[in-house]
Amino acid sequence: MHNRDMSTKYASLIKTLRVERELSQSAVAEKLGLSRQSYMAVERGSRELTLPEAKKLQELYGISLEELASANIPNYEKYKQMILAVLQAVASHRDGRTPKTKLAKLVYLADFAWYYSKLESMSGMQYLRRTYGPVPDPYFRALNELEEEGKIRIDHEGDMLLVGLGKGASKKKLNYIEPDEKILIKKITEKWRHARTKEIVDFTHDQLPYRLCTPDEVIPYELITQEDPEHVY
Repeated sequence: MHNRDMSTKYASLIKTLRVERELSQSAVAEKLGLSRQSYMAVERGSRELTLPEAKKLQELYGISLEELASANIPNYEKYKQMILAVLQAVASHRDGRTPKTKLAKLVYLADFAWYYSKLESMSGMQYLRRTYGPVPDPYFRALNELEEEGKIRIDHEGDMLLVGLGKGASKKKLNYIEPDEKILIKKITEKWRHARTKEIVDFTHDQLPYRLCTPDEVIPYELITQEDPEHVY
């Protein structure tokens, strides 16, 4: 990644991601195999990342090299809060848990439905066309992190994985989620709360964004604007 203009462009975003995760410069430098001084130069934009270093950042922050290269890094912490917002809506009902796959679809529907009305996604995450529907690669990493933080619990029930809020969830305010976004998330969760996982998977498979893309392709948000209004979520 040898381009001085680009290194300056992504420097502030790398710093933003580090601060959001509450990581020190020394901790990130160690993960990259750099001295603290060398890493500080990266954040200042005066030192370029090597490809191996960029790949380590990709693993650390759950972003793609393309996103890093374009400095179009999604709000990963907001995406994690969207997961929690869906689970908060689920928790208002009897069981308070939802299947792992269904949870991914509820978050996806919120992201794309928000784009349908606002022409911007909630999180900016890149969703890929996977077998069980659209999902960003960092989804599974986000669940692991939220479980480690005590904000969610994942229960094994037969061959299903059910996700619910953990005891630590109430300690963290969803400061990235706007009131209007919370309202939409609640509407989507209410509509689908009685549906089986297969029903919501089939629904997302039948939407234009999924049907018009090939396996493992990034799904453009713009495709949802061509969908019938009653088929957005």
